[in-house]
Amino acid sequence: MTFWAIQTLNGLSFGMLLFLLAAGLSLIYGVMRILNLAHGSFYVLGTYVALSVVRATDSFALAMVAGTLAVILLGVLMERVLLRFLPPEELPQALLTFGVLLIVGDLCLWYWGGTPETLPKPAVFEHSVRMGSLVFPSYRLFLLAVGVLVAVLLWALQERTRLGAMVRAAIDDPAIARSTGINVSLLSSGVFAFGAALAAIGGIIGGPVLGVYPGADFEILLLAFVVVIVGGLGSLKGAFFGALLVGLLDNFGKALFPSLAYFTIFAPMAIILAVRPTGLFGSR
Repeated sequence: MTFWAIQTLNGLSFGMLLFLLAAGLSLIYGVMRILNLAHGSFYVLGTYVALSVVRATDSFALAMVAGTLAVILLGVLMERVLLRFLPPEELPQALLTFGVLLIVGDLCLWYWGGTPETLPKPAVFEHSVRMGSLVFPSYRLFLLAVGVLVAVLLWALQERTRLGAMVRAAIDDPAIARSTGINVSLLSSGVFAFGAALAAIGGIIGGPVLGVYPGADFEILLLAFVVVIVGGLGSLKGAFFGALLVGLLDNFGKALFPSLAYFTIFAPMAIILAVRPTGLFGSR
C-alpha cells in the first residue's frame, strides 16, 4: 500500500511540473497558433541561470526571479525579433524555434558544461512529512501545491478577468478583437512571455528533483508535447488533466516496467488520439 501511495504522489508532483510547461505551450498555441519547439530551452535556461544565482547568493527566491526574468527576456526577443516576421505557416515556425532550441542548448553546454547539476532545495523543505504510516519528501508536496495553485490562478485569470476575456477574444477572432480596441500584438507578446515564464518556473522548482543537464530540453519538450496532444492543443483544462495522466503513467511505467517506460506513455496517447483526434479537451 505504501508503494502505491508513494508512486502516486511522485506521479502527481511530476505531473504538476509537466503542467507548468504544457500550460505555457497551450497558451502560446492558443493565442498565436505557434507550436514553439524552443519551449524546452526556456526550461533549461531558466534552471541554469537559477543555479548560478543560487550559488552566488544562496537565495532560492532570488534565483527563481533571475531565472524567470532571463527567460522572459529571451521569449520577448524571440517573439518580437524573429517570429513576428515569419509567415504564419507551421514549417518556418517549427524550423526557427527548433534552431533556437539547438542554439540555446549549445550555449548552455559551452557556459555551464556537460556535468549534470542539481539545484539545492530551500532549507525549509529539507525534511520529510509523515502522513500516517507514509513518509514523503516535503519538497514534492510543495511541487504538487504549486502546480494546483498555478492551475487555479490560470483558470481564474482566463475565466474571471477582463484580461482573460481579451485573450479569449484574440483566440476566437483576432480581427474582431482588434476592431474593439484590443492590442492583439501587445497581447501576443505578453502571452508568449508568460508562457516562457511558466516553463522557466517549472525548470527552477523542478531543478532540485530532476536536475539539469545537456539534453534535458529535448526530454522535457517531448513530454510536454505528449501532454498537450493528449489534453488538446490550446486547452488549459486539457493541459492540467493531460499532465496528471502523463505524470502518473511515466512514474508507474518506470517503477513497474522500466524497459517499457516509453510504451506506457505513448501507447495510451495513441489510443486516445484514435478515439479523439483533437485530444481529451480539444475543440473539434
